[in-house]
Amino acid sequence: MSALRAIVVAARSAAAAGICASCFAATLSVEPGLYDVTAQTVLPHLEENLRYATTRTRLCLDTQEASALFPLLRHQAFAGCSLVHESSSEAQADFELRCDNPQAATGVAHFSLDTGGFQAVLFVKMGGKNMTLSQRLSAPRLGACAGQ
Repeated sequence: MSALRAIVVAARSAAAAGICASCFAATLSVEPGLYDVTAQTVLPHLEENLRYATTRTRLCLDTQEASALFPLLRHQAFAGCSLVHESSSEAQADFELRCDNPQAATGVAHFSLDTGGFQAVLFVKMGGKNMTLSQRLSAPRLGACAGQ
């Protein structure tokens, strides 16, 4: 077996086993520009007054790693987790959440893309716990980034 073929076989095996999920992280292309990103996190297992958390920020985006768009995935509980591309079309993209430790979490993300911005939702189930949560993004494009 040639060295190149051995590398391809090893990469396929690692992908199938979910090893090094962050090694297979996927990017998402959005129209370059400044976006007003609102992220609403929903934790349905908490009391009503603690259930929702909303953040808002302005970001200059172009091609982004899909995982980086969700503030939730920057939390240390999701270290070693990333979104891996499943399917896409011109107007939408679907991803699966894969973690180096498969017991950490599982989930899916869906992006709806258009010239005026994008919408996205991430659904997560924490491994080993009966805990689900979601994060919704709404990101209208405001225009060009400063300096463009």
